[in-house]
Amino acid sequence: MEKIVKEKEPLISITNRKGGFRTLPFIIANQAFEKMASFGILPNMILYLTRDYGMEAAEATNVILFWSAATNFTPVVGAFIADSYAGRYPTIAFGSVVSFLGTLLFWLTAMIPELSPSCDQFTKRCSSPTTTQLAFLYSSLGLMSIGAGGVRASSLAFGIDQLDRKDKDVGVIESYFNWSYALTAVAILIGMTNLVYIQENFGWKVGFGVPVVLMFMSMVSFFLASSLYVKLEAKGNVISGCARVVIASYRNRHLSLPLHVSNDMYYCEKESTMLMPSDKLRFLNKACLIKNSVQDLTQNGRAENPWNLCTVDEVEALKALIKIIPIWITGMIMSVNLSQGSFSVLEASSMDRHITSHFEIPAASMGTFMIISTAVWIVLYDRVVIPSTSKIAGLHYRLRVKQKMGIGLFAVCLSTASLAVVEGIRRKMAIEEGFSEYPEGVVNMSVLWLLPRQVLDGFAEAFNAVGQNEFFICELPQSMSSIGSTLSGLGMSGANLIASLLMSVVDKVTKGEGKVSWVSSNINKGHYDYYYWLIFGLMLANLLYFLYCSKAYGPCKGEENEGQDERH
Repeated sequence: MEKIVKEKEPLISITNRKGGFRTLPFIIANQAFEKMASFGILPNMILYLTRDYGMEAAEATNVILFWSAATNFTPVVGAFIADSYAGRYPTIAFGSVVSFLGTLLFWLTAMIPELSPSCDQFTKRCSSPTTTQLAFLYSSLGLMSIGAGGVRASSLAFGIDQLDRKDKDVGVIESYFNWSYALTAVAILIGMTNLVYIQENFGWKVGFGVPVVLMFMSMVSFFLASSLYVKLEAKGNVISGCARVVIASYRNRHLSLPLHVSNDMYYCEKESTMLMPSDKLRFLNKACLIKNSVQDLTQNGRAENPWNLCTVDEVEALKALIKIIPIWITGMIMSVNLSQGSFSVLEASSMDRHITSHFEIPAASMGTFMIISTAVWIVLYDRVVIPSTSKIAGLHYRLRVKQKMGIGLFAVCLSTASLAVVEGIRRKMAIEEGFSEYPEGVVNMSVLWLLPRQVLDGFAEAFNAVGQNEFFICELPQSMSSIGSTLSGLGMSGANLIASLLMSVVDKVTKGEGKVSWVSSNINKGHYDYYYWLIFGLMLANLLYFLYCSKAYGPCKGEENEGQDERH
């Protein structure tokens, strides 16, 4: 078995001079510039739509929400296309070009007067946008969402494709994920600060022109290394393959699995290195069990009916996807905490935000501290913690992927607890200072008391979010790597829905006759501290659930003999 694997999986560095570390900066730059441009447009979009398009705040907010939802969903579609049909390189290339075109069209809405409503310079009122103007605006936003789906769907997985098997065995993947996430976080931070500043001080024409330049740089940086990339072909429709496994295992449910197996009992493709399925989720093994080789197989060894007989690889792909779902759920629940950002803005706006007598932190900018914290923790872990610990221990040391996820979940528990404590103190001070009826009043309490929450959330992201991506991509088959890289984002989308449902339930349950809702618009009359303690209970239960799932999952790929390998 080992001999077959070695013959079927030659090292890229030996048989193909392409790929390697030299290609990774181009791939990371492609994703970082794309996110810098996108997140640089998002913060001031509400002002652009209300001031220059004459939209009402509610209408403009819906446009932004639909655009954000589409941008978060398209990477899932892009991952499916990349893994099943097009391949990762064409998907990223297509996304880069479309993102550039979308950003260019959006910039033109500010540059060409006919593409946006006319506005009175004195009254600052704008006429209603025409159908053509709205169509042009929505087309530009749609192209940016489609392009983001292509770029974000496959960038991480495409980077892994460039590494040979030896590099993957010594923890290079972990460092690649760390630096990719850290640089992307820095790019988002620059987009949400510097680009917003340019838009506010130099106008839309310059402010929206900079993202065009950034998207051009994203596209060029990716294509510059085209001749160096390892470009793996798509492995086929992985989603329909999973569906075939479910149907075939149901149709063959009355079959009995053999106690003693041989290589010819299960159907596998000639180039496959996996000759028989694993023992976990054994009922799915019936999908690839050959009942009668004459009836089930054609003369060239292919399955007569793929919906009755699947390959071992297809069975194992579905098993891997099913196995990771419980741990994926823990990441989604953790993101519920991060979905409470709007409440933090309310708290920050009611606190003293002065750092000096002349400088005041904008309430909406508190979230940038979490992004800074994320990048700092990632760099410290990769460049300080790992080298120092390895030197002390006398061997290469690194946290295992599930350990990193667990540390992140624990940090989130501390984060929500600190937020609940600070809010309790802030509310008490607001009432004592006579602001119970005036939520806009500023209490004599520094906004820096919210920093522990931001730092801990950044710490949690640095470990759990990076660990999730590493876990999904490494545990799923290579044919599903792009899908694995989008699961974390899909979990964040689910977390937004859970957070919305949770808030609605709390509001309905705690609001009654003569009672004030915990999440009242008047932050001083409500009880956001109780609400945060409820979130803390959810985070604590999620941590315990993760510990159970982690133990039930068993060791990840490559960890079975990791301790022995590191000592040699």
